[in-house]
Amino acid sequence: QVQLQQSGGGLVQAGGSLRLSCQASGPTFDPSVDDRTMAWFRQAPGQEREFVSGIFWSSNDPYYSDSVKGRFTISKDYFKNTVYLRMTDLKPEDTAVYYCACRRGIGRVIQGAQFHYWGQGTQVTVSS
Repeated sequence: QVQLQQSGGGLVQAGGSLRLSCQASGPTFDPSVDDRTMAWFRQAPGQEREFVSGIFWSSNDPYYSDSVKGRFTISKDYFKNTVYLRMTDLKPEDTAVYYCACRRGIGRVIQGAQFHYWGQGTQVTVSS
């Protein structure tokens, strides 16, 4: 079992920046043995969950949705088992609950149903 603990988020004005963190833990989480894909999703009120960005533990090969490409940056600290999402030039339409997710194996997966573990979610609100 993998636990994902999120932090960060909050309220920011349009054009501002925020950083989200997601620390993974658990006895079965050993990326040196079994690679993982980490990702961020978001869900706005009344809307479906949306893929934001993903990255593999074994390589620095991030991928992004078109809506955030060029504004958001995903990164990881391998030794801290932590993934970050740096969000810049935030827009009101970025307002959502953001979720960290993890799946066994690697691949540019964007469907939430293919991820096995989820964080608790954190609210990001961008005011205009």
